[in-house]
Amino acid sequence: MKIKLPGRNSAGVVTAFYVRSVSGHDELDIEFLGNQEGKPITLQTNIFINGKGDREQRFHLWFDPTADFHDYTILWNHHQVAFLVDNIPIRMLKNVKGIGYPAGHPLKVVGSLWNASWATDGGATPIDWSYAPFQAQFRDFGVSGCPAAAYADLRGCFSPSYWWNDKQYWRLSKAQLKAYLDTRKRYMSYDYCSDSARYPTPPPECGFQ
Repeated sequence: MKIKLPGRNSAGVVTAFYVRSVSGHDELDIEFLGNQEGKPITLQTNIFINGKGDREQRFHLWFDPTADFHDYTILWNHHQVAFLVDNIPIRMLKNVKGIGYPAGHPLKVVGSLWNASWATDGGATPIDWSYAPFQAQFRDFGVSGCPAAAYADLRGCFSPSYWWNDKQYWRLSKAQLKAYLDTRKRYMSYDYCSDSARYPTPPPECGFQ
């Protein structure tokens, strides 16, 4: 999806692009936490598996997402989940035995713009409605997906005839891995895996990201 975020003062406003299971609750989130004009907008990712979320990772983007459209991508197959910004991977989750993974339900695609009182400064900066209406722009949406209803079970969706199941998409390439590590080092502002107050023992998937 190409997205351009609301400009000016968007504190307390969340623009979201995510996929969510039709049944159960698996979810892969890209959320933009609005801010006061001139302050950076945070991109937040989250992963829900069987209804359990609280896996936030946040980034300060290296560009102004209100000034122009940028590409935001979620790649999901039975080997990895990857979140990409302008084709640069910023987050991934490997499908490792014994670690939770969103692999059991078909997903639907959702775009939204909503009032989130918690989104800016921990809720200290609410929406200023004098700046309404808040408008996010979505365009050039593309989806490649397995028609799950065509199969008696989801194993048919693992077919190598689907491009995203090709071996090159099982893991990041060397160039992608370098960009991934560099981007996280420079721009990641919060990682639940490093939050010892919330998780004295890091969740098991933290070793496979």
